[in-house]
Amino acid sequence: MQAICDYVHDHIRFDYMAARSTRTAYEAWVERTGVCRDFAHLGVALCRCMNLPTRYVNGYLGDIGVPVTGPGDFAAWMEVYLDGAWRTFDPRNNKPRLGRIVVAYGRDAVDVPLIQSFGTHVLQDFVIWADRVDG
Repeated sequence: MQAICDYVHDHIRFDYMAARSTRTAYEAWVERTGVCRDFAHLGVALCRCMNLPTRYVNGYLGDIGVPVTGPGDFAAWMEVYLDGAWRTFDPRNNKPRLGRIVVAYGRDAVDVPLIQSFGTHVLQDFVIWADRVDG
């Protein structure tokens, strides 16, 4: 499983400016560029080719234990059912992160869009806190 995650991480170059809501997993593989959604879609597709139950996840990545380099953002990753439990894998970041806040699970981004509406939207404020709680 980690080999698939490593492959996707090394194969695709992250680029916000290349974001396209219609990009398929195959197109992400061919174009070798995309955003976290594309990393997750390709990872999910490859896992399913290996007959591994896999689901697409969207949510928010907290900044616990990592340097803060800019504003937070929503993200996509995947979970694979291994050894009787759902295990988190993130092909874009490709390392464990604390403070993941799951918004939704689905087969892909079409199942669980972060927003589904029409017209112009202006984000006026966006604040999320993620604190580690021990115990």
